[in-house]
Amino acid sequence: MESMNFAAILVAAVSALVMGFIWYNPKVFGTAWMKVADMSEEKMKGANMAKIFIMAFIFAVLLAMSIMPMVIHQMGAFSLAQGELGVQPSYEAFMAEYANEFRTFKHGAFHSVLAGVFIALPILGTNALFERKSAKYILINSGYWVVTMGLMGAIICGWQ
Repeated sequence: MESMNFAAILVAAVSALVMGFIWYNPKVFGTAWMKVADMSEEKMKGANMAKIFIMAFIFAVLLAMSIMPMVIHQMGAFSLAQGELGVQPSYEAFMAEYANEFRTFKHGAFHSVLAGVFIALPILGTNALFERKSAKYILINSGYWVVTMGLMGAIICGWQ
């Protein structure tokens, strides 16, 4: 548990981009999002899409790294068991007993959806209110993050 599962982090980050392609597709919420975000095809044409997707991927990696300790509770035990001289024997005993407890896709999705509702929604909602955006805008964007964070947490927690 001392190290992060970088393969799971990268796959979770990619899943955020894949979910974005699905969620913001015109046949799903893309058309509605463009309307409430005051976005047009013309505005989108001038964008540097390579830069946008590279930065979106970097942000998704950072988010995945932040989700990991929320969904894998053993990481908290590791931080508690560290002493000035290194990992304490109590940690080894704990891990021998509970190393794989609550390490499921369902558990990761549950905690990540909660994080989406209690972290992403308030942040996006507050920004949207000050930007004078509609409730529909808030629901489309925060809905994406709640679902995406659920998927990311499932990948991170369930991948052992």
